[in-house]
Amino acid sequence: MTDCGCEKARAELEEYLHHELRREDAADIREHVEHCADCQAELRVGVAITEVVQRACKESAPEELRMVVLARIRDIQSGHGILVD
Repeated sequence: MTDCGCEKARAELEEYLHHELRREDAADIREHVEHCADCQAELRVGVAITEVVQRACKESAPEELRMVVLARIRDIQSGHGILVD
């Protein structure tokens, strides 16, 4: 394989992290990152951000906050003739 270069590796980093690339493209990115300290650092940042976002998405808002937000949404929708179940 030929080195895909930093530009391509960084442009496709998010897709690489989320396993959204074709096998061949992912292999090119993986190979480049293994030999490029700058792109390794970018990958570590991407992994850290992805993990934080995934953890945050698993958490639920406190019940009291959920009720306030839902009540406000219903108020807004009722003013526009939109029914909410």
